[in-house]
Amino acid sequence: MKSDNVSSVAVILLLGFQNFHGIKNFFFLLLLLVYIVTVCGNLLIILAVYYSRSLHSPMYFFLSQLSFSDILLSSTIVPNMLRVVWSGGSFVSFIGCLIQFFFFTATESIECLLLTVMSYDRYQAICNPLHYTSIMDFTFCLRIILVFWLIIFIMMLMIILTLSHLDFCGPNIIDHFFCDLEPLLELSCSDTFIMKMESLVLAILFAICPLTVVIVSYMYIIFTILKIPSVTGRQKTFSTCSAHLTVVSIFYGSIIIIYVFPLLPHQQNANALLSLFYTIVTPLLNPMVYSLSNRDIKQALRKLLTNFSYYFAN
Repeated sequence: MKSDNVSSVAVILLLGFQNFHGIKNFFFLLLLLVYIVTVCGNLLIILAVYYSRSLHSPMYFFLSQLSFSDILLSSTIVPNMLRVVWSGGSFVSFIGCLIQFFFFTATESIECLLLTVMSYDRYQAICNPLHYTSIMDFTFCLRIILVFWLIIFIMMLMIILTLSHLDFCGPNIIDHFFCDLEPLLELSCSDTFIMKMESLVLAILFAICPLTVVIVSYMYIIFTILKIPSVTGRQKTFSTCSAHLTVVSIFYGSIIIIYVFPLLPHQQNANALLSLFYTIVTPLLNPMVYSLSNRDIKQALRKLLTNFSYYFAN
C-alpha cells in the first residue's frame, strides 16, 4: 500500500569513484581510450566476419553478435561514466536510470546466451562433426538470435515495469558509476520481495542455466578430445575453442565474484572497481582474445585493414 507521505525520486546522483578525484584527468583519458579501442576493435571483428568468406560460419556469426553486444554494453555504460568521472558525480533522471539498467541487463543477458550457443556450436563441431552443417545452418543461427532478443526484451520489460511501480523515497544517491539493480533497490521504501524474486528468475534463466550448458558442453568436448590418439590432433582440436573458453572464464568469473560473492556495504568502492571488469574490461578483451588466438580472424583483419588502407590512399 502506497503512503501519501512518500516523496518520489525524480533524479539520482551517481557518485562514481570519489577516491579517484586526484587522478580524475588520467582516469578520464584512460576510460575514453578504452572505450574508443573497444568500439573500434569490436567493429573490426564485425566487419571482418561480414566481408571475409572464410568467416561465414556459425561460430563467427555468433562472434559478430557478441561484438555487437559488447559495443552496445560499452555505449550504455561508458559515456555517462565519463561524465561521472569528470564531474566527480553526475545527476541522471530516474527514467534515464531505468533505461540504462534495461540496456545494461539486456546486453549482459544476451552475452550469456551467446557464449552458451557458441559452446553448443563447438560441441556440435567436435563431438558431432558429421551432422554439424545440417544442425548449425544459417537459418538456425538467425532464428536463435531473434528468439534470444525477443525473450530478453520481454523479460527485461517485466523487470522494468515491476521496478517502476516501486516507491523510491530517497536518499537519491547511488555510490556506483551506473544504475545497477541492488543500488536501485536500496533507494526504495517499498517491499522489494517480488522484484528480488523476478531478478532471481532472471539470474537462473540468463546466467545459471547458460553456465550449466557451457560446463556440460565442455565436459563432452574434453572427453572427445581425450579420445584423439595424437597429441597434435588433440592440440589442434582444442585450439578451435580455446579463445571461447578464455572469454567465458573472464566473463563468468567476474560476474560470479560480483553477484554470487558480494562485498560488504562499506566496501562499495571495491565493488565498483570489480564491476569495471565485466562492464569495461571484458568488452575490450573479447576482440583481442579472438584476434590474437585465431589465425582466421588475424588473416581476415589483415586483409580488411589492407583494403581500408588502399581505399583511403586512393
